[in-house]
Amino acid sequence: MWRSLFAFLSVCFVLTFAGGARAAGPCHTNADGWQAQGLANAASAYGMEWAPFGAAEWGWQAYLPLIQRELHTACGPGTPIFASQLAGFQQTHGLAPTGLFDAATFQVFRGLWQERRPFVMARVGGACPEPPPINQLGYLVTEEEHADRLTRLLRRDVLDAYRRLVAAARAEVPEVGADPELLQIFSGFRDPEADAARCAQQGNCDGLRRAVCSPHRTGTAVDLYVGQAPGLGVDSTTPASREYMARSATYRWLATNAGRFGFVPYVYEPWHWEYVKPWDPSFAP
Repeated sequence: MWRSLFAFLSVCFVLTFAGGARAAGPCHTNADGWQAQGLANAASAYGMEWAPFGAAEWGWQAYLPLIQRELHTACGPGTPIFASQLAGFQQTHGLAPTGLFDAATFQVFRGLWQERRPFVMARVGGACPEPPPINQLGYLVTEEEHADRLTRLLRRDVLDAYRRLVAAARAEVPEVGADPELLQIFSGFRDPEADAARCAQQGNCDGLRRAVCSPHRTGTAVDLYVGQAPGLGVDSTTPASREYMARSATYRWLATNAGRFGFVPYVYEPWHWEYVKPWDPSFAP
């Protein structure tokens, strides 16, 4: 019943959008060439049934901010400009330039995002990076720690970059400026031995719920509070939770701006960001 209702609402959305598809504005240029693809993307953004990470999902709104960043457009998925930019991306990466979002195109996006994470590339090569020396780690202050899960340490240069990121977000995003809880850290450096003990105790290091070799061991990974869906945790990976977070102004700002401060995303977890620059010796004590 729910799927039928959702399909009906998706059709209504597309028909409503079609009535205004030729509205003025930069996102609606090239309407003659890409209007149909825009309408199809508008429908699939809410109703596409697929399983990009193994479990069934509907729609791809949870990934939209990162896709828009990759396509260099703020235009929505239902616009001709989004479709034309997507077609250009597809052509650049050896796909048929249809301008239509699909699972194959998402896998190319996902591959690019993963390749930008040095930790992932090390794991692909069979290595598990060693934690930094203790003298490279610095303490967070209380205001930087999320009460749900307190953390204490980050690599010193990462902590400096994080603080600059937060200051910019508070100045540029009213939502963040008004809520000191947003962008607090609920997980930073995690000692590998303590992580291994936790794995053994809870038996959940299966690569999905927790990684056997976690990027948090490097002191360069941060889990940031970007809001949470009612009734769900700060790190709930349910599709509804991740979509809720991705729609927030906080996450949309991160998707566009975190790279200015050296951070890259993990697409499956809107809260997880990794600092990708090498250790800066100027932060040695």
